[in-house]
Amino acid sequence: MTVPDNRRLSTRATGIVGLAVLCSRVLGLIREQIFAGLFGAGKNLDAFLMAFRLPNLLRDLFAEGALSTAFITTFSGKIAKEGDESAWRLANKVATLTAVFMSVVTLLGIVFAPQLVDLLTWWSWPPDKTALTILLTRIMWPFMLLVSLAALVMGMLNAKHIFGPPAMASSYFNLGSIISGVAIGWWLDPRFGARSLTGLAIGTLIGGLWQLTAQFPSLRRVGYRYCADFQWRDQGVRTVLTLMAPAVIAASAVQVNVLINSGFAASLGNGPVSWLNIAFRLMQLPLGIFGVAIGTVTLPLASKSAALGNLDEFRGILASGMRLAFLLTIPSAIGLAMLASPIISVIYQHGRFTAEMTRQTAGALQFYAVGLVAYSALKVLTPAFYAIGKRNTPMLVSFLAIGTNLFLNWLFTFRLRWGHRGLAFSTSIVATINFLLLYALMWPQTRGLESRRMFIALAKICLAAGLMALVCWAANYWWLDAWEDLRFVKKLCALLGTIVVSAAIFFGTALLLGVDELRDVFDLVKRRRGKGD
Repeated sequence: MTVPDNRRLSTRATGIVGLAVLCSRVLGLIREQIFAGLFGAGKNLDAFLMAFRLPNLLRDLFAEGALSTAFITTFSGKIAKEGDESAWRLANKVATLTAVFMSVVTLLGIVFAPQLVDLLTWWSWPPDKTALTILLTRIMWPFMLLVSLAALVMGMLNAKHIFGPPAMASSYFNLGSIISGVAIGWWLDPRFGARSLTGLAIGTLIGGLWQLTAQFPSLRRVGYRYCADFQWRDQGVRTVLTLMAPAVIAASAVQVNVLINSGFAASLGNGPVSWLNIAFRLMQLPLGIFGVAIGTVTLPLASKSAALGNLDEFRGILASGMRLAFLLTIPSAIGLAMLASPIISVIYQHGRFTAEMTRQTAGALQFYAVGLVAYSALKVLTPAFYAIGKRNTPMLVSFLAIGTNLFLNWLFTFRLRWGHRGLAFSTSIVATINFLLLYALMWPQTRGLESRRMFIALAKICLAAGLMALVCWAANYWWLDAWEDLRFVKKLCALLGTIVVSAAIFFGTALLLGVDELRDVFDLVKRRRGKGD
């Protein structure tokens, strides 16, 4: 497959994954809104969210992070060098090992749930709230086993260039947890008191099981049949574990930064923790749709090229993925920064969420938006180091990020007195530094990373983004200043109108300037319309 062929495949698959991730993110937002509406932002919902945080954190750390990256890299190399049969044997060994190991982790989590909850809450919660959190933790802890196996299945399908069904799997988790959780919760307690939280916890497990089993039909179609294999003294298994170790350490550094930021935010009094959490979730929406989608598609393609020693193809796939990330996230960052207040007002300013809360949250979102482009590019760039065997590089850079984050938090938050905005800005600066360091370290590995073409594309994208920013500025100047005087429907229409016009200006300008990745998208649409006709 030539580099242009891979680029078209990557563009098409990115669109499929992006739509699936968008569906999942929207359903996740609906899930949070329903749960908040049923229980309010108080004691009961606090207990549920804290109980889910432990298995969810470990999911990010192991299953959907280190395990997925390490397995896809090794599995794709097996397919490229030794064929499908060898790859399926590796999959059986890793799946069996994962099932056994995560079953042990599940049992330990259930047994030591009281100690884990006390550690996470810093022994500050009252006994009744702690007891409820422990119960919910024990119910939801097997979610780790289900999501780990789901991540493995996703890796197999992605390596076989099947992207849609695994990307949709997380939507099934949200649907399952909403429908079954609310139904069981209502059956246990129609008034949705503390007892009904048990229903939500059971619904989480049902959603996790659906996320796993929904991918089985696609897995059967590509020829995989599971057979338990306990022969773990295998080079492929050792490679997966060797790749996982630095990835886990690197990811743990990210979790340390999250804990540091939480501590700083908590020290600022009431409000900053919530403002930062809401702003970061909104920033993650385009990151999840575009950055994760591009990274998901790029990793197996780049891994195969690296395994075959095809440096030109590897460089082309990686550079194309990064240019596509720039194309999609630069306008997203500008939109979030310049339309922060209207966006937050439309989504959250209801009930007890006041205009002052909107203003404070918008300030955090504007600073988070600064780092969106770097975050997205890292989703493409970081896994590429594992594909070429440079697994320690992202780990070392992430360690540097811990010290940098700690210093910048102190500088912006307390020395310059920027408050919670300083924490958001520090997060963005750290992400940008990480990207620049990894880009510089990848440069000699790929003999330039198509840098001249990259800079030309970036210049064109920035020019189009500048015109888009003028539209957003004009909207703010002419009528968004009178935002508080508008009713909800008018707010929504005004915001959507601004977004549509801004997007049309950006993509129209980018098309006229000849941005290659955008032309690929339009060519793909034309080909599909032609087939439809």
